Amino acid sequence: MSLQPSATFRYSLMRLGIFAGSFLVIWALVWFHLVPSGLGRSNLFWVALLALIVSAPLSWVLLRKQREDMAVQVAGQVDRAKERLAANQSQEDGV
Repeated sequence: MSLQPSATFRYSLMRLGIFAGSFLVIWALVWFHLVPSGLGRSNLFWVALLALIVSAPLSWVLLRKQREDMAVQVAGQVDRAKERLAANQSQEDGV
């Protein structure tokens, strides 16, 4: 049995890391007044929103291989589930 994490877990963790890195960079830019801050107490929400907007295209470009690995893994799981369903249906039809 392999101890390698699933492709979905790995992709999600890397995506979260890109978001966290974007959040920290944008927070620093807001802290040093290089990027406008939010209104009143909305600063954290503003930084999170900007980090989400920045991290999405970065993830799209940087995590292409991981996304493809995840798609292959999910497709394999779907194929196995279809095979099990077909086998179960054929057993029920035979009874």
